[in-house]
Amino acid sequence: MGFSFSRKKDVVALDIGSGAIKLVQLKKLSQGYQLEKFGVKALDSELIVDGTVMDSGQVVDVIKELLEEQSVQAKDVALSVSGHSVIVKKINVPMMTEEELEESIKWEAEQYIPFDINDVNIDFHILGTSESEEAKDQMGVLLVAVKRERLTEYTTLVTETGLNPVIVDVDAFTLENMFGVNYDSREDEIVSLVNIGASVMNIIILRGGTFAFTRDISFGGNRYSEAIQREFNVNYEQAERAKKGDAVDGIDPEALLNIIGGLNEKIATEVTRSFEYFKTTSSSETIDRILMSGGSAKVPNLLSHLGEKLGVEVEMADPFSNIEIPEDLFDRNFVKEMAPMSAVGVGLALRRLEGSGS
Repeated sequence: MGFSFSRKKDVVALDIGSGAIKLVQLKKLSQGYQLEKFGVKALDSELIVDGTVMDSGQVVDVIKELLEEQSVQAKDVALSVSGHSVIVKKINVPMMTEEELEESIKWEAEQYIPFDINDVNIDFHILGTSESEEAKDQMGVLLVAVKRERLTEYTTLVTETGLNPVIVDVDAFTLENMFGVNYDSREDEIVSLVNIGASVMNIIILRGGTFAFTRDISFGGNRYSEAIQREFNVNYEQAERAKKGDAVDGIDPEALLNIIGGLNEKIATEVTRSFEYFKTTSSSETIDRILMSGGSAKVPNLLSHLGEKLGVEVEMADPFSNIEIPEDLFDRNFVKEMAPMSAVGVGLALRRLEGSGS
């Protein structure tokens, strides 16, 4: 699923987040994939706020630095978006051909999109005959709508570096793709991927490895940093270090854990709400396991708290689990450290390599 502008395959994936820009390029091998380019550069907290680019000039400069540092030759770029500007929804429509749906999707989608239909780009994927007993004469469709303003904002960042945006995808689908390449899943297994970035948390549920549900929540690692700054009167950099578990002068470790624990509980509450909503729309009763990703998934005690609260096995995702990493090109320790925040980038690079614009 994605908004394609080209069909070329030699691309570099750029995951432009509020806290950092992640660059991933992969090479298809006869069996599996190999890491070809990989880099991460932090962004100042005021450059992208809640997904909105506040200073495009500085963000473009950071992208250029990252491309230069990694000696990237590819000119085509794949991007991903998420947050309140993105709507992903399963809908039922009358049985029709893909060509017919292409012509009518705008009118079918209008009732489900909380924005002016003329202000969004729409894509869809036909799922097959509806699972609902009440809609046997209809077919299920996965509908995706993204505000055109947000698409333009991010594609402009890339064009200003002199590169070509060839596809814009949605975080939920890149994470599904990352999971499919790196993990096995039983046909009846329900797995949730929870990706926590600086400002947005993506919750995705897969049934047998296939997309079943997603929800984006405006809650991320910046909430921790802001709370630490307020409580201890420290600057952003000190708060970031404390959030990651480093000792910082003027910050009491016990008081810090109390603040982090309270925010961990808020994340657990949002995940629980999402699971409960999924269960009301599905015949599935339980979530079998949770894979965490995103830079903020490394917050102290978060994984253990979620496991205890939800009674589900929780582990950190490894997007490089089944990807060959040449030891002469990459520092394995750096790749391992950056792995949690690279899930979207890896999934985006994998999706494009498969030659699919959807």
